[in-house]
Amino acid sequence: MQQFIELEKQTLQPLNPYLFEPMTSQLSTVNKYGHVLLSVDKRYYSVPYKLIGKRLKIKYSTTKLSVYDENEVVAVHDRYIGKGLKYITIQDHLATQHKYAADWNPQKFMSTASAIGESVAAYIAKILAREIYPEQSYKSCSGVLNFAKRVGNTRLVNACKRADSYGIYNYGIIDQILRTKADTIPMEDEILNTDMPSHENVRGAEYYE
Repeated sequence: MQQFIELEKQTLQPLNPYLFEPMTSQLSTVNKYGHVLLSVDKRYYSVPYKLIGKRLKIKYSTTKLSVYDENEVVAVHDRYIGKGLKYITIQDHLATQHKYAADWNPQKFMSTASAIGESVAAYIAKILAREIYPEQSYKSCSGVLNFAKRVGNTRLVNACKRADSYGIYNYGIIDQILRTKADTIPMEDEILNTDMPSHENVRGAEYYE
């Protein structure tokens, strides 16, 4: 004990204030939106857009996540634990064309849609609820809402009602309905053959998504 006090105690260093956390590794290819998939959580984390298409290494603990291009750290994130958020994005990682306008957000889209009509607001809400990359849903919402300026509120309301009856929620189906003027056919006048037998060659609405 005396030897420890006289010779060894003075050489001791302070303990590391951070607890050691074991790290787990995996590989992931950067998708076209500049994100890598952490497969254990099925959640995407952004990396610099110049790395799109490259296969990178992810090292993660229960609280942190680092992405490596060979031996270089190219991105560091707090690991998100929870429900709802599928894409974790650092804006500086995105290419210019992916940095959508600041007013592109769910609240703005819902406010605009509500001003057009209740059916449009309900339709936009269902687009936003889909588990896809935010920019995809934002572009779809923007495209749908812009139809109001081109064809008027009434036609857009009717188109959204019809698309909702198909269970299809994207820009493409609204465009198709308006181009073919299917929105002008009163919903109550359509003849629905509810007795049609189920058959493997009969395509449901999900086929066209």
